[in-house]
Amino acid sequence: MSPKRREALFEQIKNVAESYKLVIVSPQDVDAALSAGHLNLNKLEAQKMAVAINELKPDKVILDCPSTNIKQFVSYLRRHLVNKKVKIAAEHKADVKYLVVGAASILAKVTRDREIEKIKKKIGIDFGSGYTSDERTVEFLKKYWDKYPSIFRKKWISYEKVVKSKGQKKLGDF
Repeated sequence: MSPKRREALFEQIKNVAESYKLVIVSPQDVDAALSAGHLNLNKLEAQKMAVAINELKPDKVILDCPSTNIKQFVSYLRRHLVNKKVKIAAEHKADVKYLVVGAASILAKVTRDREIEKIKKKIGIDFGSGYTSDERTVEFLKKYWDKYPSIFRKKWISYEKVVKSKGQKKLGDF
């Protein structure tokens, strides 16, 4: 779905949704979680899902599971829930099968895109989508990794590779 189409659906979804919760996770939050040693991105995502679930207090949750081990993911998620009896349906690609999950995915994607636009406006540079599949993002990272450190996840493999390459001397440097 195009960004323009997602934007058009964003307000419509918010208007018809009984309730929703958007949880924004900063690069610093991700780095702190990954530096803790006992967390990974899936566990962090489960914790953030729990924040939304605990606030919204639903009887049933349908979620797009980021982990290949759905049972383990749901077990970890449940540990962070206030209501341990909430019914949880977790599947891969749930956004394709369940309209409500697809709608939540649109809200999340538009929110991410808007956060990226805020960063671009703040620094005055269009660095593309923020994904490593985007050449502008990759070039921006290579050029500005040390000028705008707060916008990058330090535990991001793409960032780590750039930092490592900048620290290594080339034969011509000697």
